[in-house]
Amino acid sequence: MTAASPVVLKLGGETVKRERRTLERSESSGSNVDERGAAAIDVLASDIAELARGGQPVVVVHGGGPQATELQKRLGQTPNIVAGRRITDAATLDVMKMAVAGLVNVDLCAALFAAGASPVGLHGASSGAIAAVRRPPKVVAGAGPDPIDFGLVGDVTGVHRALLEALLSGGFLPVLACLGCDERGQVYNINADTVANQVAVALDAKALVVISDVPGVLRDVSDPSSRIARMTKADGDRAIADGVVTKGMIPKIEESFAAIAAGVRSVYIVGRLGRGDLVRALREPGSVGTVLVP
Repeated sequence: MTAASPVVLKLGGETVKRERRTLERSESSGSNVDERGAAAIDVLASDIAELARGGQPVVVVHGGGPQATELQKRLGQTPNIVAGRRITDAATLDVMKMAVAGLVNVDLCAALFAAGASPVGLHGASSGAIAAVRRPPKVVAGAGPDPIDFGLVGDVTGVHRALLEALLSGGFLPVLACLGCDERGQVYNINADTVANQVAVALDAKALVVISDVPGVLRDVSDPSSRIARMTKADGDRAIADGVVTKGMIPKIEESFAAIAAGVRSVYIVGRLGRGDLVRALREPGSVGTVLVP
């Protein structure tokens, strides 16, 4: 194992989405010029590379929901989302492979490499980095009383700890797409939050940082200044019961405290990050986003 416990970063697809621009040839220099400005992915990559250069081992887990939905529509598919979860048939799984393990993983690795890090792109079939089995039909909140068959969606059964530790020990930065694989080679679509939680537990992570498009847990979702800096399990249960925390933030908090109960020391929920914010969040807990503690 590396000398320092790793930090696991979970990046949502909306966080790493890059505007696609065509490279145009500069008339003055004759060189290729990329007109996109600094995107969120570049800001994050810069901070992640800084953490790595400072001796902090980092593992990145990412999703790619928006990119997958966009690609499905371009291919003439109709995304089938039930209670916020994607029904994954064979055609949809192909899209997840292309969008998540392909487009998003490559773009993210490229941004990290340009920022000075040493990323290695991985997915569940990379020597079984994320072991999984098909999820059985189950009742889920918001989808009625009947069990839902989500198709080729997986539940994590294991993480290839030795592989990730070998990469970290060599100074590399693993970048895991949220696809699992079983021993027969069947690939499964898995929620990125679930994968990140399991990776953080398996690696005895110093912290799990959930990076999305919200600046933390808010008392008033329309007021960023109502950010809750620190939250215990009792605080989280109370906020959910009182209706302070609603909708998509409920499962994030519940899954985060489940990770803490399984051994992760702390979980940070952050978003809308500027340059240096990620580093500051870890060095000064509560200064950015919301830090969840036992």
